[in-house]
Amino acid sequence: MEFPEDVQDITYLDNAATVFPKPPEVCEGAIELYKRYGVNPGRSGYDLCLVGGDLVQNTRKTLTRFFGGTDPDRLCFAYNASDALNILIQGMVAKGDHVITTTLEHNSVIRPLNHLKRDGLIEVDFVPYSGGGWMDPGEIAARFRKNTSLVVVNHGSNVIGTLQPVEEIGRLCRERGIRFVIDAAQTAGVVPIDVGRMCIDALAFTGHKSLLAPTGIGGMYVAEGVEVRQTRYGGTGVKSAYPYHLEEYPFRLEVGTLNVLGIVGLLKAQEYIEKRGMTAIYTHEMELFARLQEGMQEIDRVTLHGTTSLKNRLPVLSFTVEGLDPSDAGTMLDVDHNVAARTGLQCAPLVHEQMGTAPRGTVRFGLGPMNEEKDVETALEAVRQIAAGS
Repeated sequence: MEFPEDVQDITYLDNAATVFPKPPEVCEGAIELYKRYGVNPGRSGYDLCLVGGDLVQNTRKTLTRFFGGTDPDRLCFAYNASDALNILIQGMVAKGDHVITTTLEHNSVIRPLNHLKRDGLIEVDFVPYSGGGWMDPGEIAARFRKNTSLVVVNHGSNVIGTLQPVEEIGRLCRERGIRFVIDAAQTAGVVPIDVGRMCIDALAFTGHKSLLAPTGIGGMYVAEGVEVRQTRYGGTGVKSAYPYHLEEYPFRLEVGTLNVLGIVGLLKAQEYIEKRGMTAIYTHEMELFARLQEGMQEIDRVTLHGTTSLKNRLPVLSFTVEGLDPSDAGTMLDVDHNVAARTGLQCAPLVHEQMGTAPRGTVRFGLGPMNEEKDVETALEAVRQIAAGS
């Protein structure tokens, strides 16, 4: 298959959807390990299979340390954060429970909860954010009931970039004996997370964003003492004569053959993040973001949505151009300027409903570790031209 030559010349600002390109050493290292050891781990006792199993276990250990966990066996792999959140939400609630979440959530939280609510199994409160996009922990606590069993919070908004005070929310939940789950799809890999200190009972992550791994791999960390009911059953490679799915972790929440290529990608990406430094990556992204936001504020007929503060946020910027549908603006960015951006509701409709940008949404720029200053300048010039002609 032939690809257009100009695809590689694109100014890529859709890193909130997936970080691209991945660091070369991550892609090359993952493929090399997969070429050498990409067998089905844990299914047999020959040497190659044992090495494959060691790679998987080393990745569990590495990510457990990265998230401040204590037991690598409770680091369970899934397809992505959406898959992990489905497993966690459906496995942590029972009929008659009350669940609290926020209007900042992605559909990976909204839809599972709405399905359970529609089926008459649970009650759900969606707590509005305040100010420029932050949750007030007190507003969440004010909705605690006797039957509240779970609080689910988006750690970092994929629409407006705000980072939520998960440690304060977690502490309030812990005091009431309410389980606390965070969606770390946007934050894992770029913002420090400590499940112990933050009183997080379960964390869902995806590999293909700031963890810099391939698509199709993600997972969850479940704290010790927290149980998630099984909702899927199948092969585990061990105790095959046992007629039911195994209850011990990690098998409890994993079914079938694991995505070995994705897992070794996570392992190589952890090496890259450690070498470059997570703080250095975040600082780089936010320095570029500061220039992008400043330049966007100077363009006539452009409105920025959400906070303009550079504190407690991710390098994600949502905007609209007066007189232009966001989808049309996105098409102009792509076709006329070769700039990649995300348009619409970004799978988070309640954010847009609250800030008045529904149903058409916004244009979203998301900066990543591979962006450079020239990408910012290209985007700013493109928006200037689009706004001037709208």
